[in-house]
Amino acid sequence: MISTEHTPRTFESVDAFRAAVGEELGTSPWMTIDQDMIDAFAKVTHDQQWIHVDAERAAAGPFGSTIAHGYLTLSLLPSFGWQIYTVEGVRMGVNYGLDSVRFPHPVIVDSRIRAVATLTDAQTTPSGTRFVVRFVVEIEGETKPACIADTVRLLVG
Repeated sequence: MISTEHTPRTFESVDAFRAAVGEELGTSPWMTIDQDMIDAFAKVTHDQQWIHVDAERAAAGPFGSTIAHGYLTLSLLPSFGWQIYTVEGVRMGVNYGLDSVRFPHPVIVDSRIRAVATLTDAQTTPSGTRFVVRFVVEIEGETKPACIADTVRLLVG
């Protein structure tokens, strides 16, 4: 769900984006993680662990409720990224990988999350420019983040 009420920060070129290394790029709008979203992710990934999909059993579990899959949170990073920033003049952009991913705190059902993105590195390669963007996914009302991930993306200008 890309927010239509939020305007992403726009960079005019790959070079302009590269010049932002070290800068916080912005923050996405809040998104509610409801049970329907968790159930849909569980169905698609075949991860039906009770902590995610069995509300009755999860109520008696360690978190008092169902929780989102860590990989569900991770899978939302592209959507958050589009809401935070765009780079114009790119012929192609592809996910290159992840350098690091951690899930410090679970996302309890019906929590609201958002991401803060920081451009941490840029490397020119024969294929294009590889950028590392660190996403910190915050949970409303929690001090620990849900996810910290260093994503690597290749942009060809």
